[in-house]
Amino acid sequence: VAVHGQEIPDRWVLEQNYPNPFNPTTIIRFGLPERAEVELAVFNTLGQKVAELVRGGLEPGFHEAGFTASGLPSGVYFYRLIAGTYIQTRRLLLVR
Repeated sequence: VAVHGQEIPDRWVLEQNYPNPFNPTTIIRFGLPERAEVELAVFNTLGQKVAELVRGGLEPGFHEAGFTASGLPSGVYFYRLIAGTYIQTRRLLLVR
């Protein structure tokens, strides 16, 4: 997980991955207004976890995590950020 500067958001943020669609790597950026236990994971359309990108305590600020989908088939996937009581899910598209 990379941290960007000292900028601290005033709210919880889960940005759209970039690039999207992607092949085979993408970046997911998120912001935390306060320290939190964080879980960032990727799921297939059946709800099965296919990757866990972040798990643990993170300091406030903007963070990013890379996702490499080597070995996964083309299609729609979802990534979910759980940070404290904040939960947000977004869609991403893998195109081979």
